[in-house]
Amino acid sequence: MRAMSDRTFEWPTMLLLVVTYIVWAVGTILWGDRAVLSLLLTAVAIAQFSSLQHEVLHGHPFRNQWFNEALVFPALTLVVPYQRFRDTHLQHHYDPALTDPYDDPESNYLDPKVWENLPQLGKWLLRMNNTLLGRMILGPALGLWGFIKADFYAARNGDLRVGRAWALNGVGVVLVLIWLLKVGTMPLWAYAFAAYLGFSLLKIRTFLEHRAHEVCRARTVVIEDRGPLALLFLNNNYHVVHHMHPAVPWYRLPALYAARRDHFLRRNDSYVYANYWEIFRKYLLRTKDPVPHPVWPVKKAPEPDC
Repeated sequence: MRAMSDRTFEWPTMLLLVVTYIVWAVGTILWGDRAVLSLLLTAVAIAQFSSLQHEVLHGHPFRNQWFNEALVFPALTLVVPYQRFRDTHLQHHYDPALTDPYDDPESNYLDPKVWENLPQLGKWLLRMNNTLLGRMILGPALGLWGFIKADFYAARNGDLRVGRAWALNGVGVVLVLIWLLKVGTMPLWAYAFAAYLGFSLLKIRTFLEHRAHEVCRARTVVIEDRGPLALLFLNNNYHVVHHMHPAVPWYRLPALYAARRDHFLRRNDSYVYANYWEIFRKYLLRTKDPVPHPVWPVKKAPEPDC
């Protein structure tokens, strides 16, 4: 998807990518008597890097996609190959399938029949995962387990695209390890923990991006936040705007939303929150949604205004 831009490249994205690499480098070097700061800086940089990878897969900051993807080749996140992130996320952008437990790779809902057959421990873990605190603590482990398990079976069954993505990710991991062993002072276990913290931060963004709803245009949220989390997530809190205009760069989303706020809120049936503080206050320890999909099966036929 090509960016809607009249410039050769988008300098805000490129500048933020450079800053993110600098923060990541500093974070991995500060280990020692500044271990806590080292962890926090590295985790934030990894989360920001993942947000920038999302920007890249939508065709930013350059017109040349090969060059874009080269910019985010190092595997700072360790265990999510960029090409798998790209392919599954672009599949997720088929709005008629949003929240579908089978056809939406980013859905947190289960087929009710699958839910009924889960052991009690599994049900408890998934219920906890549907609170914001649980999503931040358990979500990275549960999500990565499901993601890696599915890719393992796909690669074993001969999906060369999946195998190639993991092979390239291995090269990206080697680049990270060379930096950590030759330049950084952060131990490998600490870096793995920082990566987990980075995923935890990202779970704040994805916690309620989509809801189960019979009308597909009403499944995607708006969070009217302009604070540090909005920057960390590259304004994907204006998520319905992003889904309707996936080629628009991150720094243009707030203005686009402000200019047509009533239109977007009509489109998503007023699925809106004022800020992330409201979400923490409401759902830190409470579930927002059931795990079994409440309006299953999901309506698949494209709607005129979906």
